[in-house]
Amino acid sequence: MLVDFNELPDNARIWIYQANRSFTEEELQELEQSLTEFLTEWTAHGSHLHAGFEIRYKRFIVIGLDQTNVSASGCSIDASVHYIQSLEKKYQVELLDRMNVSFKQGEFIAYKPLKDFKKLAKARSVSANTIVFNNLVATKQEYLENWEVPASESWHSRFV
Repeated sequence: MLVDFNELPDNARIWIYQANRSFTEEELQELEQSLTEFLTEWTAHGSHLHAGFEIRYKRFIVIGLDQTNVSASGCSIDASVHYIQSLEKKYQVELLDRMNVSFKQGEFIAYKPLKDFKKLAKARSVSANTIVFNNLVATKQEYLENWEVPASESWHSRFV
Protein backbone atom coordinates (compact mmCIF):
# COMPACT_ATOMS: atom_id res chain seq x y z
CA MET A 1 0.00 0.00 0.00
CA LEU A 2 1.43 3.34 -1.01
CA VAL A 3 1.77 5.92 1.75
CA ASP A 4 3.16 9.44 1.69
CA PHE A 5 6.91 9.21 2.29
CA ASN A 6 6.73 12.09 4.80
CA GLU A 7 4.21 10.14 6.87
CA LEU A 8 6.47 7.13 7.33
CA PRO A 9 7.73 6.73 10.92
CA ASP A 10 11.34 7.61 11.77
CA ASN A 11 12.19 3.91 12.18
CA ALA A 12 10.97 3.05 8.65
CA ARG A 13 13.49 0.98 6.71
CA ILE A 14 15.17 2.84 3.84
CA TRP A 15 16.72 1.75 0.55
CA ILE A 16 18.54 4.31 -1.58
CA TYR A 17 19.34 3.70 -5.23
CA GLN A 18 21.66 6.23 -6.84
CA ALA A 19 21.63 6.67 -10.58
CA ASN A 20 24.82 7.28 -12.51
CA ARG A 21 23.10 10.21 -14.25
CA SER A 22 20.19 12.54 -13.70
CA PHE A 23 16.80 11.46 -14.98
CA THR A 24 15.08 13.70 -17.52
CA GLU A 25 11.80 15.41 -16.62
CA GLU A 26 9.92 12.91 -18.78
CA GLU A 27 11.70 9.98 -17.11
CA LEU A 28 10.93 11.42 -13.67
CA GLN A 29 7.22 11.51 -14.47
CA GLU A 30 7.35 7.91 -15.71
CA LEU A 31 9.37 6.87 -12.65
CA GLU A 32 6.89 8.41 -10.24
CA GLN A 33 4.03 6.58 -11.94
CA SER A 34 5.97 3.31 -12.02
CA LEU A 35 7.04 3.54 -8.37
CA THR A 36 3.47 4.37 -7.36
CA GLU A 37 2.20 1.27 -9.16
CA PHE A 38 4.93 -1.00 -7.78
CA LEU A 39 4.60 0.12 -4.16
CA THR A 40 0.79 0.02 -4.30
CA GLU A 41 1.02 -3.71 -5.11
CA TRP A 42 4.15 -4.60 -3.07
CA THR A 43 3.40 -7.41 -0.64
CA ALA A 44 5.05 -9.77 1.84
CA HIS A 45 3.36 -13.15 2.26
CA GLY A 46 0.13 -11.75 0.82
CA SER A 47 0.02 -8.68 3.08
CA HIS A 48 0.38 -5.23 1.58
CA LEU A 49 3.49 -3.38 2.66
CA HIS A 50 3.16 0.24 3.77
CA ALA A 51 5.78 1.94 1.65
CA GLY A 52 6.50 5.34 0.19
CA PHE A 53 9.13 6.91 -1.99
CA GLU A 54 10.77 10.11 -3.02
CA ILE A 55 13.18 11.02 -5.78
CA ARG A 56 15.93 13.44 -4.79
CA TYR A 57 18.16 15.55 -7.02
CA LYS A 58 16.67 13.83 -10.10
CA ARG A 59 18.93 10.82 -9.45
CA PHE A 60 18.28 9.16 -6.06
CA ILE A 61 15.32 6.81 -5.66
CA VAL A 62 14.54 6.50 -1.96
CA ILE A 63 12.09 3.81 -0.86
CA GLY A 64 10.84 3.73 2.72
CA LEU A 65 8.99 0.87 4.39
CA ASP A 66 6.98 1.07 7.61
CA GLN A 67 7.64 -2.31 9.20
CA THR A 68 5.37 -1.70 12.20
CA ASN A 69 2.71 -4.19 11.06
CA VAL A 70 4.34 -6.09 8.19
CA SER A 71 8.07 -6.49 7.54
CA ALA A 72 9.70 -7.10 4.20
CA SER A 73 10.36 -10.76 3.51
CA GLY A 74 13.08 -12.29 1.37
CA CYS A 75 10.59 -12.62 -1.48
CA SER A 76 9.40 -9.02 -1.20
CA ILE A 77 12.97 -7.73 -1.12
CA ASP A 78 13.75 -9.89 -4.17
CA ALA A 79 10.72 -8.38 -5.90
CA SER A 80 11.98 -4.87 -5.19
CA VAL A 81 15.46 -5.71 -6.51
CA HIS A 82 13.95 -7.19 -9.69
CA TYR A 83 11.87 -4.03 -10.04
CA ILE A 84 14.96 -1.82 -9.68
CA GLN A 85 16.78 -4.00 -12.23
CA SER A 86 13.90 -3.43 -14.64
CA LEU A 87 14.35 0.33 -14.16
CA GLU A 88 18.07 -0.04 -14.91
CA LYS A 89 17.24 -1.74 -18.22
CA LYS A 90 14.44 0.62 -19.17
CA TYR A 91 16.40 3.81 -18.50
CA GLN A 92 19.89 2.45 -19.19
CA VAL A 93 21.20 3.59 -15.80
CA GLU A 94 23.12 2.00 -12.95
CA LEU A 95 21.12 1.88 -9.72
CA LEU A 96 22.50 -1.13 -7.84
CA ASP A 97 26.26 -0.62 -8.06
CA ARG A 98 27.36 0.21 -4.51
CA MET A 99 30.98 0.74 -5.51
CA ASN A 100 30.27 4.27 -6.71
CA VAL A 101 30.22 7.51 -4.75
CA SER A 102 27.99 10.54 -5.20
CA PHE A 103 29.03 13.88 -3.79
CA LYS A 104 28.34 17.57 -4.24
CA GLN A 105 30.56 19.85 -6.25
CA GLY A 106 28.82 23.16 -5.71
CA GLU A 107 25.24 22.59 -6.86
CA PHE A 108 26.30 19.76 -9.14
CA ILE A 109 26.05 16.10 -8.06
CA ALA A 110 29.15 14.16 -9.09
CA TYR A 111 29.09 10.38 -9.47
CA LYS A 112 32.41 8.54 -9.49
CA PRO A 113 33.68 5.01 -9.05
CA LEU A 114 35.15 4.57 -5.57
CA LYS A 115 38.69 4.26 -6.98
CA ASP A 116 38.29 7.66 -8.69
CA PHE A 117 36.92 9.21 -5.49
CA LYS A 118 40.03 7.95 -3.66
CA LYS A 119 42.22 9.58 -6.33
CA LEU A 120 40.31 12.86 -5.98
CA ALA A 121 40.82 12.74 -2.22
CA LYS A 122 44.53 12.08 -2.62
CA ALA A 123 44.78 15.03 -5.03
CA ARG A 124 42.78 17.11 -2.51
CA SER A 125 40.03 17.75 -5.07
CA VAL A 126 37.60 16.46 -2.44
CA SER A 127 38.09 17.01 1.27
CA ALA A 128 36.69 16.18 4.68
CA ASN A 129 34.20 19.02 4.11
CA THR A 130 32.93 17.70 0.77
CA ILE A 131 29.24 16.82 1.08
CA VAL A 132 28.76 13.13 0.29
CA PHE A 133 25.67 10.97 0.09
CA ASN A 134 25.80 8.16 2.62
CA ASN A 135 23.54 5.62 0.92
CA LEU A 136 24.16 3.10 3.70
CA VAL A 137 21.65 4.74 6.05
CA ALA A 138 19.10 2.18 7.19
CA THR A 139 16.19 4.15 8.67
CA LYS A 140 14.24 7.24 7.73
CA GLN A 141 15.67 9.12 10.71
CA GLU A 142 19.23 8.23 9.66
CA TYR A 143 18.33 9.28 6.13
CA LEU A 144 17.02 12.65 7.28
CA GLU A 145 19.97 13.30 9.60
CA ASN A 146 22.96 11.49 8.05
CA TRP A 147 22.41 11.07 4.32
CA GLU A 148 23.93 14.36 3.12
CA VAL A 149 26.95 14.88 5.33
CA PRO A 150 30.53 16.08 5.16
CA ALA A 151 32.82 13.22 4.15
CA SER A 152 34.43 13.42 7.60
CA GLU A 153 31.13 12.27 9.15
CA SER A 154 30.56 9.29 6.86
CA TRP A 155 32.25 6.05 5.86
CA HIS A 156 33.95 8.18 3.21
CA SER A 157 36.16 9.66 5.95
CA ARG A 158 38.78 6.93 5.53
CA PHE A 159 39.65 8.42 2.12
CA VAL A 160 39.83 12.16 2.89
